[in-house]
Amino acid sequence: MDKGFFATYFDFSQIKPESFITATKETLYMTFVSMFFVIIIGLLLGLLLFYFGKSEKKLYRFGYEVVSLVSNTFRSIPFIILMILLFPVVKALIGTMLGPSAAIPALVLSAAPFYARLVDIAFREVDSGVLEASTAMGATQFQMIYKVLIPESLPALISGVTVTTITMIGFTAMAGAVGAGGLGTLAYQAGFMGNDYPVIMLSTLLILAIVFIIQGIGDLCVKLLDKR
Repeated sequence: MDKGFFATYFDFSQIKPESFITATKETLYMTFVSMFFVIIIGLLLGLLLFYFGKSEKKLYRFGYEVVSLVSNTFRSIPFIILMILLFPVVKALIGTMLGPSAAIPALVLSAAPFYARLVDIAFREVDSGVLEASTAMGATQFQMIYKVLIPESLPALISGVTVTTITMIGFTAMAGAVGAGGLGTLAYQAGFMGNDYPVIMLSTLLILAIVFIIQGIGDLCVKLLDKR
């Protein structure tokens, strides 16, 4: 007899909590370690895009085109393909193509250009009058970046981090299909390959819970920092 809908998807009686605890930890590890590097690289690339893009000098315009091309290239490659392409590099670096750590290079290369574009947009939204005033008062470029540009665009930057982190969680689920670990691997191997739909459902619910928590924290931070 065929199982009913709830028995097919919500019969968690055979679920092993230990496997989900481990998988959740792996997903969080991949997400937050990758985001640490994504924020650093994305901010640097975003700054380059912002400063090169507003300059009329030919050298800077050429620099903007180069950075933009690199950013667009890595943003355009589907994540799963990029991860497969990086298998030989990752194996040479860490000695294995499997596990959460092996997924991090591909996660960073996929998400950093995406966040860089969000950083560039956030910086462009800063009132040009504020930047001109800081320059008139003798602020150096470095002072203008950390005392004016970043503080003024902080709500937008945090909103970008929130969006990128949620995108990253989706990437970790895809990485699970090729042995990266985490909830994606659990859903694919134990769930799909094992025809165990409660495993898939619980993995999905846990991913949704992580997404909602991150979105809530991000929205709260933006609300507290937004001076408008």
